[in-house]
Amino acid sequence: MASRTVQGKVKPSDLFECAKCGDCCIGYGGTVITESQAAAIARFVGMDVDRFLQEKCRFSGGKPVLSQREDGHCIFWDKLCTIYPVRPDMCRRWPFIEGVLRDTRNWDIMSRSCPGMRTPVSEKELRNCIEAMLAKSVT
Repeated sequence: MASRTVQGKVKPSDLFECAKCGDCCIGYGGTVITESQAAAIARFVGMDVDRFLQEKCRFSGGKPVLSQREDGHCIFWDKLCTIYPVRPDMCRRWPFIEGVLRDTRNWDIMSRSCPGMRTPVSEKELRNCIEAMLAKSVT
């Protein structure tokens, strides 16, 4: 495993370093966005929010979800994330997500398609690291 902090705790960088491959930008679940995220992305791409929601999103359960191309990639993926500075929270947190806390085996499953994720790590270290990351990202 990569370097650890002085206290021996696993750091996020011990577990993940983005390879910029776009594998996390593909999938049919979609990326749910909040109102404020929609406004930030719309501003960034030079659109008003209503037009952005109509043209760049679909709705699932009444919530806006970034649209995907036919190949399953996010519409903002073009060899790199074209909205990276304003990417949604869901993208910012990857792969430190709630689903891993529900079942830590998800980390191993996700790591099979994400070259930036590192294993092995103990369940306790993984949980502690993800809980800390999620606590920091609460706004």
